[in-house]
Amino acid sequence: MNEDARPDARLTAWVRGRVQGVGFRWFTRANALQIGDLEGFALNLDDGRVQVVAEGPREQCHRLLEWLRSDDTPGRVDGVTEIWSTPRGGYTGFAIR
Repeated sequence: MNEDARPDARLTAWVRGRVQGVGFRWFTRANALQIGDLEGFALNLDDGRVQVVAEGPREQCHRLLEWLRSDDTPGRVDGVTEIWSTPRGGYTGFAIR
């Protein structure tokens, strides 16, 4: 992959349910790193949701989204809303914010 190659997708997901105080962001980061080729972050929002932004190959973004919607997450996910867009870049690795 050359230096000018850009990831082809940006996934922004908002996860609702009991997803704060249960290690959700840590497990999201661990899962993103296991999937590979993803950069972005997981952030607790004031309204109790977790926002997840992932940039990378579309297939890897879909895998992370599938995991967010699975029964494999900590806590309890009541729903996930997602928006797909063009990558903006500027991330180094996958962070917990």
